[in-house]
Amino acid sequence: MPNHSMKDEQMETTIPGNTLVIGAGLSGLGCAEALKRRGIPVTLLEARPRVAEPWRARHPALRLNIHRHFAQLPGLRPPGSDGPFLTRDSVVDYLERYALKIGVPIRFGADVQAIERGAAGWCVRTAAGNFGAAHVVFATGRDRVPAIPDWPGRDTFTGELIHAAELGDVARFDGRKVLVVGAGNSGTDALNHLSRHQAKQIMVSVRHGPSVVPARIFGFPLHRLARVFAMMPTKVLDPAFRLTERLFLGNLRKYGLTSHPDGGGTRLARDGIAFAIDDGFVAAMKTGRIRVAPAVTCFRGERVYFSDGSSDNPDVVIAATGYATGLEPLLGHLDVLDADGQPRHPSGEADPANPGLWFTGYRPIITGYFDAARIAGERIADAIAKAPKAESARPDMPGQPAAREVSLAN
Repeated sequence: MPNHSMKDEQMETTIPGNTLVIGAGLSGLGCAEALKRRGIPVTLLEARPRVAEPWRARHPALRLNIHRHFAQLPGLRPPGSDGPFLTRDSVVDYLERYALKIGVPIRFGADVQAIERGAAGWCVRTAAGNFGAAHVVFATGRDRVPAIPDWPGRDTFTGELIHAAELGDVARFDGRKVLVVGAGNSGTDALNHLSRHQAKQIMVSVRHGPSVVPARIFGFPLHRLARVFAMMPTKVLDPAFRLTERLFLGNLRKYGLTSHPDGGGTRLARDGIAFAIDDGFVAAMKTGRIRVAPAVTCFRGERVYFSDGSSDNPDVVIAATGYATGLEPLLGHLDVLDADGQPRHPSGEADPANPGLWFTGYRPIITGYFDAARIAGERIADAIAKAPKAESARPDMPGQPAAREVSLAN
């Protein structure tokens, strides 16, 4: 945060009833559509030069693990050409088309640098100028900043250490020894792809065992039933998925893959930890192509050491160790984040201590992020539509310039 206040600088007019949505990804676009549908003025602020930039950076073979039926925002159906699970490029194309369809102004290059309470709402400083609004919605995403643990000796490692976000084309790991650290959603996604290529050796280091579910049962995409699962209480859902794992994947403990004592439904609802989806890695583990190792403790030169005292010398370590929101520098002074840097009101819930400040896209649900974006967007838009109109802005604030229209040029 800067030492001086934004109130000491020239600010742009706070328009009564106006809303700023920070982030033009799927959660931001979904919220903007819900606001516009209710006649609420809205502007999107996007740090990058185009929509869907994080999706473009994901590895080219990526497919969603949520069914196409749930991979859509209000008013636009997804393509049917990919089958049940959309590819990365289809998601990018979908979000580009959605931005054009809803026609909400987007200010690109508007990287947010600070936010404070203003005289009639909120004051936001960005790299593209300063803005004022009665309501501000953060939609920058739960997975914004890749997180790699500060393992002892990490800097001495002579191999390649990357985060799962940098996976790229897994064919580049052919002939190399690969260690994946973490068997959660992103870790098993990497393992699924590695199992279809020719790495010399594949290991996965597991600290807390995942809740694993098959992508398909007898060819039927299991996630197509997500709406049914969402209606189940966790005391029913947890044993149901444990039974599903055992019936269709077998006893994974035989291969070293332990299970967390809490069920997958509980961990999703409480901690936001998604299920691990098997699309080939379990079969590779059973044949010995993937070997399970304990938790990583430290690095020393070419070797990685595990909690049981063993070690190995992988050529590549892929840290599937989660993400951070990166919100602490912006919002730490407002006491809206928990100890892990996650919003305390992550899915469009009102915060009585910070009226006009909202969050969407920070809590996964069993039907997926698209559906979570729709639910949170409707919740926020309904609340803003019912809120008292903001007071007129201070007279010393100049008028707000028009936002640059959506540009999807590559």
